[in-house]
Amino acid sequence: MPITLRRAGADDAKPLHDLAARTFGLATPPGLPQSDIDAFIALNLSVEAFTGYLADPLRVLTVAEEDDSPVGYSMLVGGPVRDPELVAVLGRAAGEVPLIELSKFYVLAGSHGSGVAATLMAATLTAAGAAGAAYCWLGVNDRNERAARFYAKHGFELIGTKPFRVGETHFVDHVRGRTV
Repeated sequence: MPITLRRAGADDAKPLHDLAARTFGLATPPGLPQSDIDAFIALNLSVEAFTGYLADPLRVLTVAEEDDSPVGYSMLVGGPVRDPELVAVLGRAAGEVPLIELSKFYVLAGSHGSGVAATLMAATLTAAGAAGAAYCWLGVNDRNERAARFYAKHGFELIGTKPFRVGETHFVDHVRGRTV
């Protein structure tokens, strides 16, 4: 099936929420209570949250589709990093260049291994450069080995750690980064 990519627009809040609700749990460690996953989705991946993300000029959301159905998405977030610990990690790795965060990157399980993720990543990195970034960083759960392999394959090197919370559960995320 051909993969099409497009920048998400205001009408995509509901489809992005639906896609996020189906994919977020794929990135969480086994054994995480469903109530924590549901709480995270309600707070950060709701239709209302996506409406705000889509209206934010510092965010770039890209949708991957097969046969006009969304199968993946990414979200870049520009602007200053405010967490002092994260600033220290990124500063050591990236120096004083413009940064952008790859905040969300998800593909439906049925599309894993199909080329969707690689195609979406290439478009996302192109969008990062077009947004003026010279360095792209992300956080990924330290136990998500599949995602870590994928990010490493696409040039993201491990540069540090940061805390991450899903519902009532606290995790450690690996911070990975690469030049754009």
